[in-house]
Amino acid sequence: MRPLPGDWQPLRRQLSAMGSSVNIAFADCFSGVSGDMFLGALLHCGLSEQLLRSELEKLEIGEWHMTITETSSCGIGGLKVDISSPSNQQFRHLSTIREILERSSLHPHIRSQALAVFSEIARAEAKVHGIDIDRVHFHEVGAVDTIIDVVGTVAGLHHQGITRLYAAPLPSPRGFVSCSHGTLPLPAPAVCEILKGVPCYGVEQHRELVTPTGAALLKVLAQSFGPMPPMTTAAVGYGAGSHSLEGDQPNLFRLITGTARDTAEHQEVAVIESHLDDWNGEGFGHLCDVLFAGGALDVSLTPMQMKKGRPGYDLQIIAPLYLAEEMRRTVFVETTSIGVRYRRELRQTLPRQVVEIKTPWGTLSAKRVETPVGARIYPEYEECRRLAREHKVALQLIYDTVRSAAQQL
Repeated sequence: MRPLPGDWQPLRRQLSAMGSSVNIAFADCFSGVSGDMFLGALLHCGLSEQLLRSELEKLEIGEWHMTITETSSCGIGGLKVDISSPSNQQFRHLSTIREILERSSLHPHIRSQALAVFSEIARAEAKVHGIDIDRVHFHEVGAVDTIIDVVGTVAGLHHQGITRLYAAPLPSPRGFVSCSHGTLPLPAPAVCEILKGVPCYGVEQHRELVTPTGAALLKVLAQSFGPMPPMTTAAVGYGAGSHSLEGDQPNLFRLITGTARDTAEHQEVAVIESHLDDWNGEGFGHLCDVLFAGGALDVSLTPMQMKKGRPGYDLQIIAPLYLAEEMRRTVFVETTSIGVRYRRELRQTLPRQVVEIKTPWGTLSAKRVETPVGARIYPEYEECRRLAREHKVALQLIYDTVRSAAQQL
C-alpha cells in the first residue's frame, strides 16, 4: 500500500500544531467499490467537473464521453458516472498506457500514481491468466473507461488536496459473473489477487461488489484499512453503482473527506509489542523515523534478559487504532520479529498546543501543556538541538533560556 504524494511529516507532529490540519479521506466501502463509483463520490464531494474534464483531456486516448447523472439508491442521493467511447476501441497493453501517461501534461504525482494502479491491475491479470505482464491487454487494463476512472480518481484526490486515504475492509460476495473470459466466480480472480493482504469479509450478495479497478485504486492509494480515522468531516459524497443489490441494500460507495486533528484527551489506542533477541539495536533510530512517519504516537525500546540468557529488547509502539495494522507490518519489515502482541488500551492526555518562544538565538517551538495546576512549557528537544548546533552554544543553556522565557508568557 503506497501513500499518496505529499509532504510526509510525521502525523503526530502535524496534528500538534494549533490550527494545522491534514486533508484526509475515508473510503467507506459498505457496498464495494469500482472506478466509476469512486469518481462519482469525488464529484459529489465537490470536485469540479470542469477541472476533472480538463485533466482528462490531457490524455491522448481518442474519443470518449462522460455523463454525470444525479441518482438515488434507497433514498440516498449520489452521482452516477458513465464513460462511453466507440465500440471498436482498442485494448491497450501496459506499455502503451505508460507511454500515454508520459506524453501527457498531467502532474508527475498523478502520472506516477495512475501508472502504479494500472501496474497492479496488469500484475494481477498476468498472474491469474498465467502470462507475462507485458502481454496483458484485457479491457480491465486498457479500455478507455478504465483509463478515465483511474486517472480521474487519482487526479481528483490530488486536486482535492487529499494527502492520506484510509479505507474500510472490503465486502466479498458469492456467486458468478459473466465477462469476456466466460463465467467467473465472485470475487473475480483478479480481485482476489489484488486484495492479498487487504482485510475483507463475506456478505450474502450475488453481485460483483469490488471490481479490479476499484480494488487496485484502494490497494495502491490507501494508507491502511480499518475503522474511520479521527477526523473533522468537510464533505460526504456518494458514487452510484450500476445494478440493484439484494435486500434493498444501497449500491453506493461513500467517500468522506475532511481534516485530521488531535482527538479528545480520552482515547483508545493500540499497543503493539515484540520481544527481539537477534536484532541490532542500532536500527532503532531508523525504526522510530519510519513508525513516526507512519503516524505512531510513541515508540520505546527496553533492554531485557530473554531465554537461554540472551540479551534482547522489548519493543513497544502506541498508535491510533486505525493504524495498528500498518504498524504491525512495519515491525515485521524493519526488524527481525516473527511475532507481535497487540491490544487496545485507554489513555488520557493533557490538552496542549504549540507556542513560539523567542530566544537570543532565534525563535523555536515548544509545547504548552494545560495541567490541573496550571500551564507548563516543555521545550522540544529537536528545536533546542537545532539552535545549539547553529549557534554553537550548550544545549542546557538553550533549555534554561526557554524555561525562563516561558515564565513571561
